[in-house]
Amino acid sequence: MPRRVSLPTADDLFRPTADPGTDRPDRSDRTVRAVPDAPETDRSGTKRPSGRIRHDEKMTVYVTSAELMEIEQVRLRLRGEHGLAVDRGRLVREALSLVLAEFEVNGEDSALVRRLRE
Repeated sequence: MPRRVSLPTADDLFRPTADPGTDRPDRSDRTVRAVPDAPETDRSGTKRPSGRIRHDEKMTVYVTSAELMEIEQVRLRLRGEHGLAVDRGRLVREALSLVLAEFEVNGEDSALVRRLRE
C-alpha cells in the first residue's frame, strides 16, 4: 500500500471562508481602501503622511549601506531618546512628507531643488 500524503489544492487553500448559507452579508462587493484617496490634513490644513496603516502601493528605493545605517540609527534614537517606536518605512514616509511640504511652500528656493542642482 503506497503511503502518499494528500495535500489540499490551491482552490481549497484560497476559497472564501464565509459559508454561502450563513446570515452574514457578502462583503466581497465592497471596495475597501486602506489609504484614503485624498491626503490627510491636520487642523492647520497641512498635509500629513499616511502613518501606520496598510499601504496599497509599493515603491522600491535603493540606498547605500551608510544611508541605511543612518536611517537605522535615527530610528533607534527616536525609540531610545524620545520613546517613539517607528519602523524604517514610517520614518522614510515622514521625512519624505517634510521635504515635499517644504518644496510646496518654497518651490525654487527649497532645499530639495538646491540639493538636486548640486
